[in-house]
Amino acid sequence: MNTIDDRRPIHSLALVGGGPAALFLCKRLCEDHGNITTLHIFERHERLGVGMPYGRHGAEKEHMANVSANELPELIEDFETYISKHPPADFPEIRAGEDFNEFAVIPRRLLGDYLEYCFTLYLGQLRRKEVEVHVHLETAVSDIIPQKQGGYQLLHAEEKTAVDAVVMCTGHHWPKKHEDKVAGWYDSPYPPSKFDFPTNYPCAVRGASLTAVDAIKSLARQNGFYEEKDGHLVYHLDPNSPNFRIDLYSLRGFLPALRFHTEDDAFSADWTMSLDEIFEYKKNHGGFVDLDYVFERNFKRPVREKDPEFYEKIKDLTVEEFVEEMLALRKKLDSFLLLKAEYQEAEKSIHRQQSIVWKETLAAFSYAMNYPAKHFPAEDMLRLRKKLMPLISIIIASLPQSSYEEMMALYNARLLTSNAVGPESYIEPAGERGAIYHIIDEDGTENEVFYDLYVDAVGQQALEFNDLPFDGLKRGGEVSTGFLYFKNQDEGARLMADGDPLVKQNSNGDYYLQVKGLGINDYFQALDRYAVANPNLFLMAVPYIGGLNPDYSGMDFCDTASAKIIQKLTDNDTI
Repeated sequence: MNTIDDRRPIHSLALVGGGPAALFLCKRLCEDHGNITTLHIFERHERLGVGMPYGRHGAEKEHMANVSANELPELIEDFETYISKHPPADFPEIRAGEDFNEFAVIPRRLLGDYLEYCFTLYLGQLRRKEVEVHVHLETAVSDIIPQKQGGYQLLHAEEKTAVDAVVMCTGHHWPKKHEDKVAGWYDSPYPPSKFDFPTNYPCAVRGASLTAVDAIKSLARQNGFYEEKDGHLVYHLDPNSPNFRIDLYSLRGFLPALRFHTEDDAFSADWTMSLDEIFEYKKNHGGFVDLDYVFERNFKRPVREKDPEFYEKIKDLTVEEFVEEMLALRKKLDSFLLLKAEYQEAEKSIHRQQSIVWKETLAAFSYAMNYPAKHFPAEDMLRLRKKLMPLISIIIASLPQSSYEEMMALYNARLLTSNAVGPESYIEPAGERGAIYHIIDEDGTENEVFYDLYVDAVGQQALEFNDLPFDGLKRGGEVSTGFLYFKNQDEGARLMADGDPLVKQNSNGDYYLQVKGLGINDYFQALDRYAVANPNLFLMAVPYIGGLNPDYSGMDFCDTASAKIIQKLTDNDTI
């Protein structure tokens, strides 16, 4: 592990990645930069603030964010003020003043412009506070090497930069498995510019999240166009693409839930479990925080206050029973019929500016759960992953109404289907071109379907220890795989005997669950090979923290996580 004196002040800091996470870290540094006098920001692309989702690497003009102006965390300048100063030429329908609608979703490209603008303002503030700021654009860091005297050396191009501490905020990453090797195979829908050709054949898209919606938008634009007709959106197929169609495949065949009106304080960090509360609970409950308690505290109690009638229906339900109750209707109805019904419900919510309480509270619960989740017993994390997260992932998607209208236009034109597949189903390359989808039903019946074009759009997946591109951190023992101990050791023994490869036993005989990604503590400090917090290395990179942070994306998360990181970086009594 890095041998720096744990109480030595941090003077120089490197942010590896210059997207939204880095933006919110700079916001917090402007509030308190402690002893930091030098800041390096390394961004492998050409812009700050936009990351993958909000620039050309993740969006075209048609791609929408799933947040509105009133849902954005507080930044140095609000969104309406920004567009009043910088009227968006590419989006003339979005105007400041009387016509401004703070509840309307924002095009991702425009949101990226706004985030980039705020980033430059924060950097200006830091410089006025006499922090020396170095921005390295189009600069990929190839390695991070711990130094014996303390701190880290960052390798980039043919240069080296030495700093006291590092925050890894590299954002989304989409590894390529067969893409560029097999024609028509795409391991992600990003960047969308790669779909610049018509596809006169059926296309398979794996997944039904907002990532899959991005793929649908990209493919549809190349094979036809939309037209407003009699108050509805209609899709017209290009005559040169008569065989175009999109088949969605997912485990349950569920489509993402629609956006609805949410309250401004829905995601307040004030009502999450504090660290003091977490450790007090652990002291009285065998060293763990129980999922059932967090579900009661951060879901049922708020629902009881806001919607007593709904609370009466679910007050006695366990986590598993609640999920079954909420998914029962989805299992019975056709996915698109349910989507139509939810659209009507969401439209009423937005028109009346009344939230759908249980959905809003479930999304807020998911956000609040990040912090106690690191203290769950392994069996509760398994319950969360297998039972609760499938429901949460549907509800928090917040599909924009415009995206719904485009999907329904494709559906009404009989060009979009949603298909449920069993967990044993798999996809493989069909030689040098296309893919074969092996669809295995619950009864074990297999059906093979060939597609000229296949897009994996299941969303950002957690990356593992060996995926980390910084060999210096791995060799130096600066990082480790995430894990959680079992509260009931007999359950761990049973799962291990059943052959679960993620259940392991340490040298003391204790059973633990290896979770996705890397180990982190409550301040996002990396845990070293001995599971000790590294005082000078912080992980805020989406793919590497998902194991211990179940709901780890979004700007609200970036805002609260950055506050914890900067608190630790500037606290000289603990660093």
